[in-house]
Amino acid sequence: MKPRVAALGLDLGRRRIGVAGCDGLGLLATELTTIKRSSFAQDIEALRQLVNERQATVLVIGMPYRLDDGTMGKQAQRLEKLAHRIGSALELPIEFVDERLSSIEAEELLRTSRKSSSQDKGAIDRKAAAIILQRWLDG
Repeated sequence: MKPRVAALGLDLGRRRIGVAGCDGLGLLATELTTIKRSSFAQDIEALRQLVNERQATVLVIGMPYRLDDGTMGKQAQRLEKLAHRIGSALELPIEFVDERLSSIEAEELLRTSRKSSSQDKGAIDRKAAAIILQRWLDG
């Protein structure tokens, strides 16, 4: 029997954190919620609640590598530090996934599905988190 997969996908932004989860088999990522960023402590508490509810054992975080050469720019370096702080606070391992163009893909999916406005930034963040997590699951 395949072990249960309990991962949370995170699209870390300056204003919001898009969150996605997966089914226990690790086949399908789904959008969960968007956390409006406030203080680090409040962000961690909101994430901790999701980790406990979903019994998450790993955090999959989108890494914004540079489009032109795939290296880490200043934004990616800041995100990496934040991701490690979050992982440490939640006592969970971190996995990074290339998130290049995930927000654009999320916006396009929302536009074509017409389920939500492509201007709804929270919906875009949730969908981007699901895309990030799905990339990890498929990898």
